[in-house]
Amino acid sequence: MNKMDLKKLSIGSWCQIGHPANAEILAKAGFSWLALDCEHGEAGDSDIGNFCRAVRPFDCIPLIRVKENSVMAIRRALDLGAAGVIVPLIETPAEAEQAVRAAHYPPRGVRGFAWQRANNWGSEFDAYANEFKPVVIAMIERKAAVERIDGIMAVEGVDGCFIGPYDMSGSYGIPGQTGHRIVQDACLKVAESCRNRNKAAGQHIVTPTHEAVELAIRQGFTFLALGMDSYFLGNGARQTLEMLKS
Repeated sequence: MNKMDLKKLSIGSWCQIGHPANAEILAKAGFSWLALDCEHGEAGDSDIGNFCRAVRPFDCIPLIRVKENSVMAIRRALDLGAAGVIVPLIETPAEAEQAVRAAHYPPRGVRGFAWQRANNWGSEFDAYANEFKPVVIAMIERKAAVERIDGIMAVEGVDGCFIGPYDMSGSYGIPGQTGHRIVQDACLKVAESCRNRNKAAGQHIVTPTHEAVELAIRQGFTFLALGMDSYFLGNGARQTLEMLKS
């Protein structure tokens, strides 16, 4: 599998509900990548394989936001066919290194070898073991992580970061105020660190508007998740009902 080109503008979306039909619809719509949320969403381990199967035929790259920064959670996502992982609550370089080691085979890491879905049940064992390069994205969600962002981005094997806007606002004591100057300044600091380290700066724009996307790109973010399956479903329904009322 070819590694994602995260140095160019890459537009993806988020799957929170977990059903593979949602992923198929979003992949068919044209997103370059999709992330299945196994931290806050309804998806569990049993949904990961079906999610990866659903998006692959549309030349869409499957990523998994794992539930925690642990060897087994990261290994499980990759074994079931994910191209990479988005790892929550990274606050230190040591935690970033832990995620990288979990995603890589020895000698770089500690991922276990096995026949699994990702290597087509062993039929491509050698090629996968030798050539697969996992994408590892560190979630930057708290003030402590922003303060250590240069060290986190310096970790070899971390391809970039992804800002969790709501957790970020909460860590600064202004929950939900993602547009607040304090949060925006933190985002700028993260984007600058990524740029200096030649890493991808990512952000989830939960309610995508032209202005919000334009601002993120202007700030230097190149790895953007726009909306999510639950947002598109609910927002589309509300717009239709409002149209009828008018």
